[in-house]
Amino acid sequence: MILLDKPYVSNFLKETIRKYNFPALDTGKITENGELSLISTAEIIQNFQNDSNSRLYTNSENSINWVVKNLGFTKLPEYINIFKNKVEFRKLIQKMYPNFFFREVGLQELDEIKLEELPMPFIIKPAVGFLSLGVHKVLNDDDWARVQQLIKDEFAEAQALFPIEVVNASSFLIEEIIEGEEFAFDAYFDENGEATVLGVSKHLFSSDTDVSDRVYYTSKQTIKDYLQPFKQFVQDLGTQAKLKNFPVHVEVRVDKNGVLIPIEVNPMRFGGWCTTADLTYMATNLNPYHCFLKNIKPDWDKIMEEMDDEIYSLIILDNSTGIPSKEITNFDYDALLNKFVKPLELRKIDYKMYSIFGMLYTKTPKDQFAEIEEILTSDLKEFVQ
Repeated sequence: MILLDKPYVSNFLKETIRKYNFPALDTGKITENGELSLISTAEIIQNFQNDSNSRLYTNSENSINWVVKNLGFTKLPEYINIFKNKVEFRKLIQKMYPNFFFREVGLQELDEIKLEELPMPFIIKPAVGFLSLGVHKVLNDDDWARVQQLIKDEFAEAQALFPIEVVNASSFLIEEIIEGEEFAFDAYFDENGEATVLGVSKHLFSSDTDVSDRVYYTSKQTIKDYLQPFKQFVQDLGTQAKLKNFPVHVEVRVDKNGVLIPIEVNPMRFGGWCTTADLTYMATNLNPYHCFLKNIKPDWDKIMEEMDDEIYSLIILDNSTGIPSKEITNFDYDALLNKFVKPLELRKIDYKMYSIFGMLYTKTPKDQFAEIEEILTSDLKEFVQ
């Protein structure tokens, strides 16, 4: 079963629901009347009461409140809390990473923090958060005052956009910097707790201080290099948390010695806004939604054998112009598309509401990867009026 909610449902997810006749409930009034054949809250509850191995996927963490309210008799709220609360997550994996530094602090405690007690540099982020809101790297003592003010400004705006379950500013997690290259991957646990990985992407950054979500990409080589170590990690994690019939979106870093350290695990979904799962389908022809809901274990050897050698990217066009979104009257999407050899899909977003102009999927030959590097560092000012 699938819960649909704001801010975005892709056409690919809608087509998946129709093609496989998956029962779906619109918890956010995001679909048009008659667009999908929907079921009721009572039907989902009844399915879980009749079968404890029922599976539920949501495209958005906005649905978390619905799950907690209606499916409290299942394990789902417990699983969600372990991962949605980043402090609880660090506690869960403390035995796996005993030397990793982290500390929880309240919003009102930010002005009282003693920097000499913290590893410098460090990362600070909300204990419950979304889309890099409130996530900052603090490089030195002077940087701290700037970051404190940024956090206060961001959360004043974010609390008007997202439910309290998604962005909760009551506490923050301070943790040591995790060095290495960053990756994201989607996975699920079956009725026996066995983990299955459903796609791997690399998260690119423009600099050491960049914490944005501008570019993720996948390729045959990326999957080949990291599929097995990521599967082993997520299996160990699932065993620790006793997860069953549950989808996750995992973010990790891998250092120069190949050591993997998790950044966070997002519950009940793959990449938010229908991103990484759709990217996986474009690159591999594998449908992660279908795999999870029908308990399909991909034959990755065969998939990689049939893949081409090009690079498939997800580009998140966040407003990095320095101009408030409400003051921008136009974004030139045609000019943007002309920057790429083979754009696959453009998804326009209401940037006045979400400060994101859109999401672009591209297919890039290896020898033209410069187009991805260029958009990674762009402030996008050339496209706005």
